[in-house]
Amino acid sequence: MDLINEMTLSFSSRSMNENFARTAVSAFVLPLDPTITELSDIKTAVSEAVTNCVIHGYEYGEGIITVNAKIYDNGRIVIKIRDKGKGIENIPQAMEPLFSTVGGERAGLGFAVMQSFMDKLKVTSKVNCGTAVTMEKYIIRRGRAKTDDENP
Repeated sequence: MDLINEMTLSFSSRSMNENFARTAVSAFVLPLDPTITELSDIKTAVSEAVTNCVIHGYEYGEGIITVNAKIYDNGRIVIKIRDKGKGIENIPQAMEPLFSTVGGERAGLGFAVMQSFMDKLKVTSKVNCGTAVTMEKYIIRRGRAKTDDENP
C-alpha cells in the first residue's frame, strides 16, 4: 500500500477551530468518494478528538493542535490528532464510556464515539507532554483516489 496524499494542519486550541479541522479533513478525503455516512463518521471522530485537545489537553488554555491525514492507495485513511497538553495518566480508564475528568455537561463518550465511527483507534499519551489520537478508516467500495499522474 502506497501513500498517495498527505496533509498537516496546525491551529490554536480554540473551540472555534473544531469546525475548521473537521471540514478540512472531510475535504481532504473527498477524492476517495466516501458515502455521506462515511464522511459524517470521519467528521464526527475528528470533532471529538479536537474537542478533547481543547477541553482536556489544554483545559481551554492556549496551545497548538496538529492534524495529520494520509490517504493510501488501498482506500485507507489515517488521521492523527495531537496536542502537547497535560496528557492522560490512565489511558484505559480515560477510554471507558462515561468517564470524564471534567464535570458538568460532558458525558465522557468522546473515545467511545471515535471507536464506533472509525475502523481503528489508538491513543498514546505522556503526562505533561501531550496526547496523540490515531484513527483509521477504509473507504474501498467505490474505487480509489486518483494519483496526480492519473488526473488529466
